[in-house]
Amino acid sequence: MDYTDHRKVTGFSGNEIYCLKQLGYKPGPLCIGNNVMSLGVVRGIGAGLSTLAGGEITEITQLIYKGRKNAYERMLAESRHHDGTAVAGITFDLINHGANMEFLTFGSTVWKDPTQSGADPAFTAYSDAQQLYCQIDSGFTPHNFVFGNIAYSIGVGGGIKGFLRGLKRGEVPQFTEIFDKTRHLALHRIKAEAKQAGANAVVGIKTTITPVLGTQEMLMMGTAATHPALSAYANDPVTSSLTNEEMWNLVHIGYLPISLVMGVSVYALGFTSGLLAAGKTIAGGEVSTLTELLYEAREKAFARAEKAADDCGADEIVGVKTYVYDMGGGLVEILAIGTAVKKFDGVTTRHDTLPAQAIIQNKEIFVQATQATDVRGGRASKASARRAQRGPLAVIGTIILIIFYVWLGIHNGGRPPDH
Repeated sequence: MDYTDHRKVTGFSGNEIYCLKQLGYKPGPLCIGNNVMSLGVVRGIGAGLSTLAGGEITEITQLIYKGRKNAYERMLAESRHHDGTAVAGITFDLINHGANMEFLTFGSTVWKDPTQSGADPAFTAYSDAQQLYCQIDSGFTPHNFVFGNIAYSIGVGGGIKGFLRGLKRGEVPQFTEIFDKTRHLALHRIKAEAKQAGANAVVGIKTTITPVLGTQEMLMMGTAATHPALSAYANDPVTSSLTNEEMWNLVHIGYLPISLVMGVSVYALGFTSGLLAAGKTIAGGEVSTLTELLYEAREKAFARAEKAADDCGADEIVGVKTYVYDMGGGLVEILAIGTAVKKFDGVTTRHDTLPAQAIIQNKEIFVQATQATDVRGGRASKASARRAQRGPLAVIGTIILIIFYVWLGIHNGGRPPDH
């Protein structure tokens, strides 16, 4: 591929360039890799049948993974063209072009400062330059940008069972099991990539959930790294959803991340509770049935996250955040996610303080309001969840339409039907 020479164009901000300078690096050009792919008719039918069954939609998971990986490799090739020492601030994007999807990978090249002595090993990182400074000052050596993904659906079978169970108030085990399993599969895959890279940790993990092709894709991205105090975790890398700035503060007082932990609970309002809630809504005042229901759902999610922390020998769970997804039909999912940490003797940061440039948040200078979303589980996540539930119905309609046209073709002697 022919590359355009744009060495003066970088994705690093002024704060990031300052942090790079402190680490002995210089900013290099912004690099982009892309890959346009189509699901295909045959693979689409296979994915449709999997969608009906529920759980992971392997065909779509593999398609998205391949699309992202190809774009990533092309971005790396462009960076090598610019003689980069490393690539930082790597991230993904996905754009629909009719029946095709374009996968994009962005990252900025990092050059070794010629005034600094020694040669640093090459690396790639999800972390931007500010996060890298915090990460390296915490004792972590970056290795590779890593990601894990899974495309999943509740499925028609699970939907029927869930509906019948949803007539009663309380947890819907079928949905809880599906969501818990799929979320942990994404975590397992990002850990596997880290282990393959020779790392004993994945730090700064960001999790996103996006509707894709009638399913939902859960994507985890992070930086595979090594810390000398975590050598015992070489075969089972630790994971952290803490920002690198938050992690620096914990490392400074002797704590290291052990595991990203999640607790999932899917609850149904219930037919009887729904009628009581509707009556209370008309009269005004507290809807006690919903108050108790949602409190119970959150408590179960917290309890499951805490059990996961206990299982890995952690002291605390920090940075816990909860997300509520309205799945429609009186169903809600509660997701609690945080990082289990443990105290280690002799662990601290290289410096006593962080420079202001490492923690100042860069301000957005361009906002497209029509595409703004509420990342805390508001309107966008509700619509996302509901679109995912409509996926199986769309697939059923498509399959029925295909069967209808095949039947018409057979009865017309192989000729297309008249219009």
